[in-house]
Amino acid sequence: SPTRVCGCCGPLRPRYKRLVDNIFPEDPKDGLSKSDMEKLTFYAVSAPEKLDRIGAYLAERLSRDVVRHRYGYVVIAMEALDQLLMACHSQSIKPFVESFLHMVAKLLESREPDLQVLGTNSFVKFANIEEDTPSYHRRYDFFVSQFSAMCHSTHEDTETRTRIRVAGIKGLQGVVRKTVNDELQAIIWEPQHMDKLIPSMLFNMQDSEDLDRAGHPSTPSVAGQDGEENPAALAESCFRELLGRAAYGNMNNAVRPVLVHLDNHNLWDPNEFAVSCFRIIMYSIQAQHSHHVIQQVLNHLDTHNKNTPRVRAGIVQVLLETVAIAAKGSVGPTVLEVFNTLLKHLRMSVDFELGESSRRNSNISVSSGRGKESEERIVQNAIIQTIGFFGGNLPDYQRAEVMMFIMGKVPVYGTPCHTLDTVKIGHQGTKRIQTMLLSSLIMVTSGFKSKSMAAALPPPFLDPLFSISLMEDSELRQLVLEILHNIIDRHDNRAKLRGIRIIPNVAALKIKREKISKQDVAFMKKHGQQLYRHIYLGSKEEDNVHKNFELLFTTLAILTIELANEEVVIDLIRLAIALQDMALANEENMPMFIRCGIMALVAAYLNFLSQMIANPPFCQHISKVIELRNLDAPYLLPEHIFRDKCPIPESLDKEDRLLYFQTADMTECLAGPGYNAERLSIPYVPQVTDEDRLTRRKSFVDTISLQVDIMSNSLPDKVGSQLAEEITFETLKKAIDTTGLEEQEREKRRQVMEKFQKAPFEEIAAHCESKANMLHDRLAQIFELTIRPPPSPSGVVSISAGHTQHQSVPVYEMKFPDLCVY
Repeated sequence: SPTRVCGCCGPLRPRYKRLVDNIFPEDPKDGLSKSDMEKLTFYAVSAPEKLDRIGAYLAERLSRDVVRHRYGYVVIAMEALDQLLMACHSQSIKPFVESFLHMVAKLLESREPDLQVLGTNSFVKFANIEEDTPSYHRRYDFFVSQFSAMCHSTHEDTETRTRIRVAGIKGLQGVVRKTVNDELQAIIWEPQHMDKLIPSMLFNMQDSEDLDRAGHPSTPSVAGQDGEENPAALAESCFRELLGRAAYGNMNNAVRPVLVHLDNHNLWDPNEFAVSCFRIIMYSIQAQHSHHVIQQVLNHLDTHNKNTPRVRAGIVQVLLETVAIAAKGSVGPTVLEVFNTLLKHLRMSVDFELGESSRRNSNISVSSGRGKESEERIVQNAIIQTIGFFGGNLPDYQRAEVMMFIMGKVPVYGTPCHTLDTVKIGHQGTKRIQTMLLSSLIMVTSGFKSKSMAAALPPPFLDPLFSISLMEDSELRQLVLEILHNIIDRHDNRAKLRGIRIIPNVAALKIKREKISKQDVAFMKKHGQQLYRHIYLGSKEEDNVHKNFELLFTTLAILTIELANEEVVIDLIRLAIALQDMALANEENMPMFIRCGIMALVAAYLNFLSQMIANPPFCQHISKVIELRNLDAPYLLPEHIFRDKCPIPESLDKEDRLLYFQTADMTECLAGPGYNAERLSIPYVPQVTDEDRLTRRKSFVDTISLQVDIMSNSLPDKVGSQLAEEITFETLKKAIDTTGLEEQEREKRRQVMEKFQKAPFEEIAAHCESKANMLHDRLAQIFELTIRPPPSPSGVVSISAGHTQHQSVPVYEMKFPDLCVY
């Protein structure tokens, strides 16, 4: 009968199909039949050549069930596939894997969230299986695209959206684990895949940041309280795993999508998410790859050099985070490149700020201009912090190189500066750059400890630094002194000396000091006069404020602690006496506040020095003068003159000798072994050195004097006769009367002889060298004005009325020197 014919066809079917059909129950709710599944597994292990057919038949049934929406049987089929994968590890599993991946792709393509999650879970299980042999032909392009799309799910239901995103992230994590360790799958690091992987993870991490900002904090753990997984934490874990597996040649492809994502989503302002991303990157990658990330951020900063100030500031702050982490390890050859790029952008920011300022003065409204200017200040401050923080975290040998590098970029008048052209930005821009670079130097030198001052303050660093200290700007001089404090103060005594004051008991400060080394003694012999000179000149500047005098006092005190032997102590006392005499003589018509401030500085320092050298007679003399000043002239003490609304006298009484420190008394106090007190009778006079030519003040004066000489020579006789002094009987009488001049000449000779007999050799050498340099400079100026190129037979080029004319000179009219005539 027909029934018997159909019934006998069942046993004729292949055995693998019968075994596969048996695992499916009549009611899908009953689930997978375990006993039948064990039979199928045993058959697959016993006959591995049948695995590809089993997989193909399971795929056929699964595709049919998906189309018919029989999702219960779909779940059973995937469970069977998973068990077969876990049980079989033979060579024949390769074709079976293709069928498996085809079924997973079918599930991911469906629009049912449950099927997508089911397919993802099966793929994750497959990704955790370590295959014995690599696959030469398998590609995961579809899975990268599909899982990335799931990571960006916009499902209406929040819980469903979260499930899909979590599944997508897990799927990407599975792809990463399956491919990054397989050399044949290096294609996963190519840009077309990284451009999908990285933004998918960042999107979920960013979504969590947005929720936190809106006041809905997400749970920090991967699993939430209700068992629901957190996409942000899972994405971060996957992101860290991917970066940790990145090899040397793949770093650029891994970092570039991060920068593009931050650009596309405007995440540089505010930049909290950008900073957190690069922290994750720097802590996840291998330490030797750090310079790749820094280089990428630097290039990105160059790309955005014309973007808004806040975007540039955000990129610089991210760079600060990266170099702060990388500085603890090895940054390699990018150290100076980082500084060079930052200095270039600092200059550009100053240009933008000055350009906005000039346009504001002409067209733009005040409010918008000020806003733009303040935003540029944000960029500049971020660059300074980056320079300072990076330099401050470097080892000492690299930090010394960075200090030299930055000082070489500081524009100083009269010296060539190839990186920062001071002509285009003008005086205001130059001052801004000087201020910012010196501020960054303060941060770099903070905590810098050098065993010898000669290594910490070499002439290429010290000379331009002192040249800036002669600028007519109190803020720049303050920065220079703070840099000197950072370098010279090797025992952290500066905090104990903060504030200019009469310290009643220096011993209570517990100042740390060591015996001065031979290297430091040699340094003071070579550069001591230079240090004293700049302190002397810096004290009498008319724009000095309270802070300037505080820093000058700290400088003198630190020099005494760190670098003073018996000879240096005498030099410092001579310097203090010279400052007092300068304030009393007032040959430069200084304001009364400056004169009183200098007096207060001398009092505070000599009080400190007297207690440091522990000489009782000397201490007694200093204390006696200070007590008298407290009673009769409090404005000569720091506690009073630097107080607000302190009454300032109209003049200083030079006759009241008890109010001032006397050289003879101090010489008598210091007489005896140890100190060469006779040198105190030699007045300290700052010598003119080559540094003056580097300063703005000196070069400006030289220019004016040359202009005056040229103009006076070119004036007509009539005008010259008007400028001549009128000769009268009184002038002739003054010219004939030479008695006063002879006395002055004798006194001058006596001082010169005494100086050459008692002054130290270094001071005499500096004096003679300065005279030779001045003579050389004057001769060079004279030659420059007088020497002209000789006439040429080929003609002389002259310009008249805008036209160029050649005037030939006959050979017989040329005048040759006698030695040239044959």
